[in-house]
Amino acid sequence: MKSLCAVLSVLLLWCGACSSLDEDQPDFMLLAGPLTNGFRPDFSAGSTAALPLFSGGPAAEAKFGTFGCDTPLPERSRDYFQYLRFRGVTHFKVVLSWSHLLPTGDSGQPSRDTVECYRTLLVQLAEEGLKPLVVLHRSAVPEALRARHGDWESQVLPDLFERYAQFAFSAFGDLADCWVTFSHIGELVETWPGDTASAPHRALQNALLAHEKACRLYHHLFAGGRISLGMQAEDVSLLSQTTNMALVDFLSVELRRDCSEGASLEKELRAVQATSGPLPVLIYQLQIQGCATEQNNYKPLISLLQALKSPDQKILGCDIVELFNHLSMGNSVESAPDASDAAVKVPSLASSAYQRVWEKFSKETEADRDRFLTASFPEGFAWGASSESFKVEGGWAEHGKGETIWDRFAHGGHAFANQTADLACDSYNKVDYDVYLLRGLFAKTYQFSISWARIFPSGHRGSPNEMGALYYDKLIDTLIQSNIQPVVTLHHWDLPQVLQDYGGWMNSSIIEAFKDFADFCFSRYGDRVKTWNTFSSPWVVSHAGYGTGVYPPGIKDPVVDSYQATHIMLKSHAEAWHVYNDKYRQLQGGKVGIALNSEWAEPLTPSSPEAMAASERYLQFMLGWFAHPIFVDGDYPPLLKSQVEAKRKECLAEVARLPTFTEAEKGRVRGTADFFGLNHYTSRLVNATAGGCVPGPAGVGDFTPHVDPAWPPTASGWIYSAPWGIRRLLSFIAAEYTSITKVPIYVTGNGMPTRYNGEVLNDAERVLYLRGYINEALKAIQLDGVDLRGFTAQSLMDGFEGPQGYSERFGLHYVDFGNPDRPRTPKESAHFYSGVITRNGFADVEVRVPSPRGSASDPAPAAWPQAKKPSGLLPSEVPSAAKVVWEKFSYQSKFERKLYHYGTFPEGFSWGVSSSAYQVEGGWNADGKGPSIWDEFTHKPGSIPNGGNGDVACDSYHRLEEDLYMLRALGVKSYRFSLSWSRMFPNGSKASLNQKGVDYYNRLINGLLAHGITPMVTLYHWDLPQALMSINGWQNTSMIDVLDEFCDFCFATFGNRVKFWVTFNEPYTIAWSGYGLGNMPPNVKKPGNAPYQVAHNLLKAHARVYHTYDEKYRPAQGGVISISLNADWAEPKDVNVLREVAAADRAMQFQLGWFAHPIFKNGDYPDAMRWMVGNKSELQGLPESRLPVFTEREKAYIQGTADVFCINAYTTTVVHHVTSRLSPESYDYDRDLGMAEESDSPSTAIKEQRAVAWGLRRLLNWIKEEYGDPEIYVTENGVATDIQTTVDDTDRIFFLKTYIDEALKAQNLDAVKLRGYVASSLMDSFEWLHGYTVGFGLHHVDFKHPMRPRTPKRSAHYYYQIMRDNGFPLPEEEKPLYGHFRKDFAWSTATAAYQIEGGWRADGKGLSIWDKFAHTPLRVGNDDTGDVACDSYNKVEEDVAILKKLRVSHYRFSISWPRVLPDGTTKTINEAGLNYYHRLVDALLAANIQPQVTLYHWDLPQALQDVGGWENDTIVQRFADYADVIFSHLGDKVKFWITINEPYNVANIGHGYGSAAPGISFRPGTLPYIVGHNLLKAHAEAWHLYNEKYRAKQRGIISITINSDWAEPRNPYKQEDIDAAHRVVQFYIGWFAHPVFNGDYNDVMKTIIRERSLAAGLPKSRLPEFTPYEVQRIKGTYDYFGFNHYTTVLAFKLDYKNLQHYDADRGAGTIADRSWLDSGSSWLKVTPPGFRKILKFIKDEYGDPPVYITENGISERGLVNLNDAHRIHYYENYINQALKANVLDGVDIRGYTAWSLMDNLEWATGFAERFGLFYVNHSDPTLPRVAKQSAARYATIITCNGFPDPAQGPHECLAPEPEGTTTPSRSPSPSPAPSERVQSVRFLGLDMSPQDSEVALYILFSLSIVITIAMVFMVYQYRKASRKPKSRTENISLEKRF
Repeated sequence: MKSLCAVLSVLLLWCGACSSLDEDQPDFMLLAGPLTNGFRPDFSAGSTAALPLFSGGPAAEAKFGTFGCDTPLPERSRDYFQYLRFRGVTHFKVVLSWSHLLPTGDSGQPSRDTVECYRTLLVQLAEEGLKPLVVLHRSAVPEALRARHGDWESQVLPDLFERYAQFAFSAFGDLADCWVTFSHIGELVETWPGDTASAPHRALQNALLAHEKACRLYHHLFAGGRISLGMQAEDVSLLSQTTNMALVDFLSVELRRDCSEGASLEKELRAVQATSGPLPVLIYQLQIQGCATEQNNYKPLISLLQALKSPDQKILGCDIVELFNHLSMGNSVESAPDASDAAVKVPSLASSAYQRVWEKFSKETEADRDRFLTASFPEGFAWGASSESFKVEGGWAEHGKGETIWDRFAHGGHAFANQTADLACDSYNKVDYDVYLLRGLFAKTYQFSISWARIFPSGHRGSPNEMGALYYDKLIDTLIQSNIQPVVTLHHWDLPQVLQDYGGWMNSSIIEAFKDFADFCFSRYGDRVKTWNTFSSPWVVSHAGYGTGVYPPGIKDPVVDSYQATHIMLKSHAEAWHVYNDKYRQLQGGKVGIALNSEWAEPLTPSSPEAMAASERYLQFMLGWFAHPIFVDGDYPPLLKSQVEAKRKECLAEVARLPTFTEAEKGRVRGTADFFGLNHYTSRLVNATAGGCVPGPAGVGDFTPHVDPAWPPTASGWIYSAPWGIRRLLSFIAAEYTSITKVPIYVTGNGMPTRYNGEVLNDAERVLYLRGYINEALKAIQLDGVDLRGFTAQSLMDGFEGPQGYSERFGLHYVDFGNPDRPRTPKESAHFYSGVITRNGFADVEVRVPSPRGSASDPAPAAWPQAKKPSGLLPSEVPSAAKVVWEKFSYQSKFERKLYHYGTFPEGFSWGVSSSAYQVEGGWNADGKGPSIWDEFTHKPGSIPNGGNGDVACDSYHRLEEDLYMLRALGVKSYRFSLSWSRMFPNGSKASLNQKGVDYYNRLINGLLAHGITPMVTLYHWDLPQALMSINGWQNTSMIDVLDEFCDFCFATFGNRVKFWVTFNEPYTIAWSGYGLGNMPPNVKKPGNAPYQVAHNLLKAHARVYHTYDEKYRPAQGGVISISLNADWAEPKDVNVLREVAAADRAMQFQLGWFAHPIFKNGDYPDAMRWMVGNKSELQGLPESRLPVFTEREKAYIQGTADVFCINAYTTTVVHHVTSRLSPESYDYDRDLGMAEESDSPSTAIKEQRAVAWGLRRLLNWIKEEYGDPEIYVTENGVATDIQTTVDDTDRIFFLKTYIDEALKAQNLDAVKLRGYVASSLMDSFEWLHGYTVGFGLHHVDFKHPMRPRTPKRSAHYYYQIMRDNGFPLPEEEKPLYGHFRKDFAWSTATAAYQIEGGWRADGKGLSIWDKFAHTPLRVGNDDTGDVACDSYNKVEEDVAILKKLRVSHYRFSISWPRVLPDGTTKTINEAGLNYYHRLVDALLAANIQPQVTLYHWDLPQALQDVGGWENDTIVQRFADYADVIFSHLGDKVKFWITINEPYNVANIGHGYGSAAPGISFRPGTLPYIVGHNLLKAHAEAWHLYNEKYRAKQRGIISITINSDWAEPRNPYKQEDIDAAHRVVQFYIGWFAHPVFNGDYNDVMKTIIRERSLAAGLPKSRLPEFTPYEVQRIKGTYDYFGFNHYTTVLAFKLDYKNLQHYDADRGAGTIADRSWLDSGSSWLKVTPPGFRKILKFIKDEYGDPPVYITENGISERGLVNLNDAHRIHYYENYINQALKANVLDGVDIRGYTAWSLMDNLEWATGFAERFGLFYVNHSDPTLPRVAKQSAARYATIITCNGFPDPAQGPHECLAPEPEGTTTPSRSPSPSPAPSERVQSVRFLGLDMSPQDSEVALYILFSLSIVITIAMVFMVYQYRKASRKPKSRTENISLEKRF
């Protein structure tokens, strides 16, 4: 009988599946229950077989009664439910007890214990995979209610039942979605249609009314649930006539079946449905009689089952209690007939593809299997790496991204160590970082997935997220720019959680959603993406997500959901493919496939046919499940179907419900792949087992997988290394699938994990793994003929690996998840894989290099200039003619000097990076290398900090591939490196040739050329073979021959590939530091003679090498050769003093000219050197100059020995003349120079090497002027950072950004012939005397790690961008927009009372807090006060006059509270003060200028401060009283009000930092927040006062003005800095804007301050809380957004530990970009784009309010210059950004206010900082206002109401000029062109007006006559007394000097 039960169970499940093929219908319900009071399951050992299958049924209910939760749940009920689920039950009846739940009948007084009992029951069902069918009531009225209200004829009972139903839905609706109101309503049908007035009929009507009320209520409360009414089949016809059947979702019917009567159940069901219409039917209770089975007589039961599975019946489900209980009464039988008429035949195993593949490979010996194939992959093979969105992107909630199932999973604590993917690798912010890795790998493709929830947060097309879409645009574009093809996976497991909430892959509606998502992606990205995967490893989703539940969404249903999810994914895939095929393929020409995962399976016992069959089943249950429908016939594999069918027959309970495809669906799915993507990681050994009735692949498939213990394990328990499996699997795929569709195969994922701890970089096991698997893939191509087109390594970098979190690492690159920068470092496997890619496999391929040039007539390489010997130049004058450089640049203003230049370098510009042998190579004694002088030096203790040396350095000698990786990733065109002389010639001579050293450089050069990188080779970079010190090194002239021998060998060996040679690097350093100072090897300290002698030899040696190359090799090789000289730019201390200019010129000649003059001019030293050294030598009593002399022949030989000018430049020094000592003899004293650092420039990690970018431009110009305009290469330029700076090297970025821009200026603006730039250096290395204490590298090297891992710094990515753009093209955000503001735009300028009024005690004015503050010592700069200020209190007419000149329509000023209310209260109103404002307002209105009045601009009455000021909450009412006075007196004339100006400054600057009045700083953690709290309440009260009392009559507008900087992340690639920037903005503008515009403080502030307060032990947050009333009182108190803005900052995270104050709460530090223009205020940098961004932020964050810009401007300090070009530049650019915000971003900008009208008292800085459009001369008692040039420009912008387009011709607004101005109007531009600047007259170094300079000129003319007469007399006396010259040198120098 057991076997029969199993057969019937499978049949029933099959029946259910057949009944639910319609996708619009829910799954078939196999119904059991309910629990009965007498049921006690017995799970004791051995009794399971005898356990009654079900507890419910009519008999049980009648005998024991339905369980009503009046007693505890039966023991082991959970085990019982598990048992039911195992036996195939899907739903369980839960009958609620009305009387037990509501003992009194009142839904407000439920039984809490009963409610909890039922909830526990429902939760248990859900946890065990059973769904409840909840019954509200059987039929009869409960006894307690009947006693009070009677039976159903009572009219109150329908309402009582409705309230009971509402209670039940509320209590249990979250746990159930399928309900029955009355399960047995037919029990009330006693008379029908009979007497309509009878009580039973009324009872039925009322019960049906109760049912209808409950149904309506349910549908109102819930969407998506179902509700029904239960009745007997024979009552359906009667009840359908008296109740509204439209209210029910299905019929719940009780059926009785007597097999002995022979009646057709099928007919009975048809009769029911004929009456019920389209409603599906649930057989709620099935009673069976007369169907007792006898042996071999199953026809009655089969007939019953056939009726249930009839496709004509809409059967929702069936009660199987009676059926199984009835069957269990029979006797067991040996066998049962096959009840299925649709059994699937299993194909013969002997003919299967698997059989053929296995037979082929099973014959291999282990040696044959593992034999390595040395060969190459086909040309064009697609090598790639991969990642997945949720594993690497991070940014889990950034920019509107929706939640995914993986977000929910990780946040639920389901991953290792509670780790999440919230940040992951931060790839969302690090596109450039990731693509860098791919360039380094030399990958051809990058496979990544798109986060569905990032594109469509809700999962549907109606919710597109543009920011998310832009991320993938950027990623794709960046890949393509790097020649890497994107391969995009549409779905890799991270389903939007919203879709999962609706069933995810179980809900067929997701097919359309996925189709829309795919359509969007194809449309958006398909023009660039040509390869698409619809899904990656969908088996994992089905099996782990819906089967085992170990992956999200965590559903444990291997019986139904796992198969259903696969079914829907296959149809989704097909629809996406058809979308592409139908809409996009013809236009885009791409291909769409699917990436399926599969292990290889082979028999555990190779000789066992059963094991072989089991292995095939294993593959079909994994790979075939998806592949067979797509690649074969549109349906599941026959083997899979037959196995499921067999289990259906075998098992009583359903173990697998395999959905079926319709014929149309098969056709839709079949052939929907243009390629076969395979994800493969490991293999299994499989044996056949009897799986029994256990759900899941192994149980249903009757197999058990194993691994060979000899296989190498990995960090993952499921991945073992068995490389041969991939070859066999590929062969199987080719035979089983692609032989039919003829599509290629791609390995879309292969890799293995290592552990997260231990050695993370030396992943030798991954190298072996990849080597083996890639080689087996190669065999599949070469030996098996498999059409494999590509291989993708999994994965590009370590990521979030699901449940394993970060504990398993699949990456080729190590990611440090403990570092917020998330640095990526290549592992050994990355370098191995890049080597495989480079060689395209494993063949020993020689790199193809250019053949040696054939003749001298061959043209030189295009990359380098044609070599030609330059003609000689005249010797330099003293000072040189190049002094014009100082004349041109040293008079520049700081604005002109710093103004950023946008542009690009010429096409073909050479971008490079550098290193040198001793600094990077290491291997100091490896392979026969000889010691160098640096080896000797560094091995002496104490020579280098921390005992550093170059013994290993970066180990480049052994890590060539790592270096090539970096260079590829950087994308440089050239690599400058040096040859180690002692590596090739250990003792310095050719006789000691070391071939291994030569081989190293051959490999390096060939590797560079293979990747299109040109080698720039330095022959000598300081590391002389120590053996040559036996002849005293460079002091010995024989070194000339020795060097020539070495260089000759290099030219002969490498010259066919090297086309750019440098003889010496920095000979100045060799001579002076090595032989003068002696602080560098060879440590000779002879500063008076040795440097000159060594330099002499170096010059001659250089010339010899040059001529050797020129005469012997150039004709055939065609390269160029030069020398790299170094120089600091020398800036005179005072350019107006000729002696200082001469000193600066002398400094240049003594450093640069020492070597450049002989080579580039006349073959001899510069006269400045000859003169100085000669004179010093004579004064020292020497017989001849210490500077050696060249013969004429030597001069001719040296002159012109450089094809280009190579310069190394780092810094600038400020030089002045000194008279140096004569003893001891020294090169240093010969110069007569004093040097100092350029103190205004940033310091670096090396003392006296400040970053002075502008010096580079001047140096390049000096070279141009001095050396005949040569072609120039900057061969070194870089900056040192300290060892604490690793990968986030902001200072280096600033350095590159500014220095390269100065080079660009020299190129573009000064016509310097700059041809190349080399950044120093490629990586951190041994930095000479500094050892490893500083780093110059673009890559960080961990010198503590034996592998010397290289990690790209942020500067590497930045430098790549510069090279990619070939400079600095004008950014889109900097381009001007031409257009106009709205016609009624309010143009204004502003002042504040205390800053301009003066009259501090005039006419009864009271004291303000600023009066007291300014009269307190050391509070205000220069002890300035506002006592008089600009005296505007007495100059109304003058102020209005200058306003008229500006043509403003508005004027913003503030009212002095103590001028009107001297003590701050309305006790005394100062009429004189009020009259001043009346006069001002009247004068403004008379001039047609509208007043904009600020009530409070920081000058609180001191009397109020004496009682607590803004800290005392009584000030709220005081401020309202003050506002009332002003509104009442001025409101009829003033229509624009500002309550408070910049409350942030009042609160934090005045009461936190204490640097503004009232100067309080001792409570920074609480007082600013208290003050801010009261400011907000005061503002609100003033607003409400105006709104309620004055608005109707005065009809003005009123708001508050809030100030804020914009904040950008210091590192835009770093989420930590992005978050810091967000905090800065929220703590600044958000502090006051959020309460006013949105209500209450923003969550960022509230959360952070509360958490930090509590962590510090405080009982509550330091941020005060608003009451709900106050929140509503403040919210909405605005008519516009008043906004003051000046600048932008760069923000970064800064941890203040336990400090409690505003900055610590904000948790951010801020800096400025070094390239931003300065102002007169240290805090104000010119950053126009930030203005537009913060205006857009206001729109988005605060509900798009009207915006009035109430302050914006720039300051200056120092000498007065009315030609304020910097202010013109500021206003043009900032106003243009406001225009962009208005026109392009839709910000509702209504007005703009320039700060300020005139120079005034700028608070604590006094009068030193000047913001005015008009200059106020404080040295003149009348304080005249003088227009600056900016006033004219601002007036023109106002007249034009914006910026007319010059392309449309001159605009009429440009014609008129305001009175008194002469500046021509210009269109907006990034900067004023030099020719357009109107400069003040500079006279004798002073800025003067033309009038003043004219007077001075007359005076000096008179004096000059007197001086001339005196000079004539002095010359006569000199000639008379002159004698014979002392020496020829002196004569020459004197002549030159005069």
